[in-house]
Amino acid sequence: MEPTGIALIGCGKIARKHVHVLGSLPGARLLYACDPIRERAEEIAAKAEGCTAETRLDPILADPRVEVVSICTPSGTHAQLGIAAARAGKHAIIEKPLALRLDEADRLIETCDRRGVKLFVIQQNRYNRPVQALRRAIESDRLGHVFLGSVRVFWKRDQGYYDAEGWRGTWDQDGGVLTNQASHHIDLLLWMMGEVDSVFARGRTVSHRIETEDLGVVLMKFRNGGLGVVEATTCVRPNDLEGSLNLYGEGGTVEIGGFAADRLKTWSFREPRPEDETIFEEWGANPSGFAFNHGEFYREALEDLRANRRMLLAGIEGRRSLEVIHAIYESIETGREVPLRFEPKRCRLGLPDGRKG
Repeated sequence: MEPTGIALIGCGKIARKHVHVLGSLPGARLLYACDPIRERAEEIAAKAEGCTAETRLDPILADPRVEVVSICTPSGTHAQLGIAAARAGKHAIIEKPLALRLDEADRLIETCDRRGVKLFVIQQNRYNRPVQALRRAIESDRLGHVFLGSVRVFWKRDQGYYDAEGWRGTWDQDGGVLTNQASHHIDLLLWMMGEVDSVFARGRTVSHRIETEDLGVVLMKFRNGGLGVVEATTCVRPNDLEGSLNLYGEGGTVEIGGFAADRLKTWSFREPRPEDETIFEEWGANPSGFAFNHGEFYREALEDLRANRRMLLAGIEGRRSLEVIHAIYESIETGREVPLRFEPKRCRLGLPDGRKG
């Protein structure tokens, strides 16, 4: 079987993970690295044999060898690039978030469905080995009723991080800590606890010169009766502390810490099983090496494309977490609890100059 031809759109920091894992997958061939800044495109293209640096999208979409377009551009451009790829008959892989506006996400999903192409959103932390173990425990009902879930994203981002890329920390291209850094962890919380009934949130800009929030706290009510808490900030000094996911159920407790929910801390159940004795050894952390979870994502995506089946992280999953994030911002703006589903009225995410919706 011929390798799947892939074009990488956007050659910023995250592109290095993509080119690394694609180079190790025998079923993939990176054909293009595209960025409006030619030096960036050439730097990424040089890392993959036979890869061409390009600054324009049209020649890539016209190339019949390209089957998949991987989009790693600023968040505010994801939807329009995904739609362009779908109209050209290309499958789309998009770094989180799927889009910034819900209506843009809906147009993207609809276009992919209409054109018969697949849409994937990268939430790579779902592939962390501790997270995979926890998901199996949820599916086998080992925790019983989960009454509380919490995530904490306590990271350091100095002003230089935001100044390095003009789109960071803006409403129309990025969003704040809740959209950018914490969206992975919010996705994990939803994956484990199910549908959200309502959210109540507060956000502030504490220590950066940006449009959006660098500190946010969220209380979620889930339809299963459980509560969820999100604490997120990029103001931690002097170093990153944690990116954690903790679940507390009537049948047990699981706590996952590390920088990005990648280290198992607590695995304790009212009814132990033999496999619990080796859980830390076998599932306590990701294997050593760069971008393991991105590699697992791509492996499954390529398998699903060949088998024509629905992947774990199809586009609709990306829309689900995006709707919750919109509700969070709606709550911050109105000072009220916001039920799901809802129609955004004051959420500024994805709007030019952060004007009110």
